[in-house]
Amino acid sequence: MIREYLPVLLQIIVAVGFAAAVLIVSVIVGKSGRRTRVKDTAYECGMVPQGEAQPRFGVKFYLVAMLFILFDLEIVFMYPWAVVYKETIGHSTLILWSMLSFISILMVGYVYALKKGALDWKK
Repeated sequence: MIREYLPVLLQIIVAVGFAAAVLIVSVIVGKSGRRTRVKDTAYECGMVPQGEAQPRFGVKFYLVAMLFILFDLEIVFMYPWAVVYKETIGHSTLILWSMLSFISILMVGYVYALKKGALDWKK
């Protein structure tokens, strides 16, 4: 029984050994380079770095991103439905009405987002 797990154990040992070797070589090679103040500054296309490291994004950006992910994921659920719908013969009306109710719920959410101004870029 141990012989069946020997290749897996060997692969784990090789992976851990490779990761450790790469980290050790990185530390050794990294210490050989000289660090200066100029080398430690951030490089931005030859310009002197100014301002904060990360710019602040508005809440509007995150709201639109969440709405995109929400509606995009819902569309992904329609692909398997389309494949199954073609193969079902006896229950096709039940499956059709379930998808139409799903799409109507999505439309209610979309209309709600429009009414709240979630997709209005002027605000």
